[in-house]
Amino acid sequence: DVLPSPDGAAPSVSITEIRQYLRAQDIPFHDGYSCLHTPSLFVGDRGDQPLSANGPFTLFIDKTTGSFLCTATLAEGTWQDFQANVEMRLRGISPIPPARSEEMEEEMRQAREDARCIWERALPLWELLDEKETKETKALFGISQVTNATLKRFGVRYLRTARSLVFPWFSPQDATLKGLKLVRVEKNGGTITYVEETLPRFDSYRNLFGLPLIGRRDTELVLTGWELDALALHQAAGVASLALPRGTSYLPPTLLPYLEQFKRITLWLGEDLRSWEAAKRFARKLSLKRCSLVRPGNLQPRPLEALNQGLNVTKILRSALLASHKSIVSFRQLREEVFGELVNTEQVSGVKWTRFPELNKLLKGHRRGELTIFTGPTGSGKTTFISEYALDLCMQGVCTLWGSFEINNVRLAKIMLTQFAGRRLEDQLELYDEWADRFEELPLYFMTFHGQQNIKTVIDTMQHAVYMYDITHVVVDNLQFMMGHEHISADR
Repeated sequence: DVLPSPDGAAPSVSITEIRQYLRAQDIPFHDGYSCLHTPSLFVGDRGDQPLSANGPFTLFIDKTTGSFLCTATLAEGTWQDFQANVEMRLRGISPIPPARSEEMEEEMRQAREDARCIWERALPLWELLDEKETKETKALFGISQVTNATLKRFGVRYLRTARSLVFPWFSPQDATLKGLKLVRVEKNGGTITYVEETLPRFDSYRNLFGLPLIGRRDTELVLTGWELDALALHQAAGVASLALPRGTSYLPPTLLPYLEQFKRITLWLGEDLRSWEAAKRFARKLSLKRCSLVRPGNLQPRPLEALNQGLNVTKILRSALLASHKSIVSFRQLREEVFGELVNTEQVSGVKWTRFPELNKLLKGHRRGELTIFTGPTGSGKTTFISEYALDLCMQGVCTLWGSFEINNVRLAKIMLTQFAGRRLEDQLELYDEWADRFEELPLYFMTFHGQQNIKTVIDTMQHAVYMYDITHVVVDNLQFMMGHEHISADR
């Protein structure tokens, strides 16, 4: 496929089946918040002896998908891979972590080499040519209040040639450099936007910025959506803080094992309602029981802004709301949330389309939980329009899943890439790689179905994609092809 895709529904496995299998194989385990913890198959004794409960429990099995990650060796794979390795071990064969393709391994090796070259060229921000340049650079990124000691602790550097801050990703296994995130500022009139680039590509970039600074005994954490917010939180409140690699759009399940040690996690992701929605979504992944949320508001902006305004960051953290709640609430408990919706009426109405102002008047923007049906005769342009409609939202960070049952994914991706580039790429093939690289960065995924499908299989795939990729927008094109012409009925 042209883009990363959930290849059909992952074979479903329930948490009960996982527990039964572990017990049957005499594998010790204990329950975590979102994972089961077991000793690793890939560490230490390779014989056919049972795994010892006395060693470290460094292998984590996702309770929702059954996928595993060993934090000691970084071996990972599906539930089926785990079972295959258990069987190998029982036969006295050393378990082998599932291998990536040669092409992917080469791509990762090249990305690490590129990252190393950039890292060596970048300068520590406090060691620029003179104090004036340091001050100007800090002011450009809005971090004048962030001290050199904080920048040094987190290892932030500056790449002068690209005018970008450089945030390192070190391996939790052996502290080697595995990747980078570069952030630069673009000014358009009075508007400032931050442009991010990652090495390796975002779908392989699994960094929790700040992770090497977390101690084994830390039990409380503040999770942010931006690296500069993590710096501000540590400096202003002295708390353990981490930044998510994709901000508020995506919490990859492969990062959940690294968050298992924390008994309390406070999500402070940003200052708008999309951040608030993302915080509630991520809290469900992390287990509601241990999560608290900082509600956006004038007196509770994002952490960096709170530091710049001289607000009491510790006091804001103490006011965080518990994510879990009882089934009955009073208006007093809803009062602040109602006020937030009145203050932010534009945001409440949804993510606006930039290309379709008239559509915003009709639909008020893309709002989660709503179903919109577009109808029209064959050849009237439904697919062409909806691909642009979805692309518009995707470019604004709305994670999108396409189910194209009528035309194949290659043709659909060609249409969307053409719309994204705004030009006929078949006439300018030398520009293809440049636009394809930019297109790959979009949070866009395709289901691999075609023609009539079993509805349960499609729904299972959608649910799997929602958990894995934090999908908030699903497109089905079209309903008739998915259902099959002979089975259309009002009920279905």
